[in-house]
Amino acid sequence: MVRILGNTLANRKKIYIALTSIYGIGISRSKQILEKLKINPEIKVSNMTEEHVSKVRDLLESDKFQLEGNLKRFIKQNITRLIEISSYKGKRHLKSLPTRGQRTRTNSRTSRRVTIFKSKI
Repeated sequence: MVRILGNTLANRKKIYIALTSIYGIGISRSKQILEKLKINPEIKVSNMTEEHVSKVRDLLESDKFQLEGNLKRFIKQNITRLIEISSYKGKRHLKSLPTRGQRTRTNSRTSRRVTIFKSKI
């Protein structure tokens, strides 16, 4: 069992898939990380050596990447800034509606349901 940044990586998965359980890492970034460290992405987590695990952990814990709590805080600050300056996107965030121009008349049922529920209270 391998723990990196507070996340337990599944032993049965390949390492490039298992790294995606960390918030802020997708498949392309995990492949870039493994390529940089010269680790085979097809190796299973259970077959990794301690040396490989420590390399990955050291790279992810460095300040090169914004992951987990730091990334969530950064995104929250950006949304708060949009709300404070009263931008269109900020107003859409406040109402829990789609912010990127999606149609709401026939789609986005879940986001519209949340706003209807909030307005009744």
